[in-house]
Amino acid sequence: MSTSIADERRLLAADEYDPIARSHYPSLASLQREELLDLVRWLREQRGRFKGQIRRRVRRGKADARKEKEADSQDRERGLAAKKQVFARALKRANGQLDRVLAADKRTALNDVP
Repeated sequence: MSTSIADERRLLAADEYDPIARSHYPSLASLQREELLDLVRWLREQRGRFKGQIRRRVRRGKADARKEKEADSQDRERGLAAKKQVFARALKRANGQLDRVLAADKRTALNDVP
């Protein structure tokens, strides 16, 4: 299931959304190698943070709510999972672009060899 840019904007805070917006084309294609590496590192960190929050909630038993609070808890869990998915999709886009940049660098290095 894909998430629209409007849904991403709705799910994330402004400081979280700015790097996500940079992970969409065409702005992703205009990033330099170092900027792209920084973006990938930040996205991995954020995805890991949300993944850890979900794991901690499950481990502590907060994910399995009581019957009277079940709907509220499911909404909260769904929100965390949705945020994690936004970061995972952005990371996938950024990793793809990074692979293309590294492959292009490798090709030019091989062509420059006398």
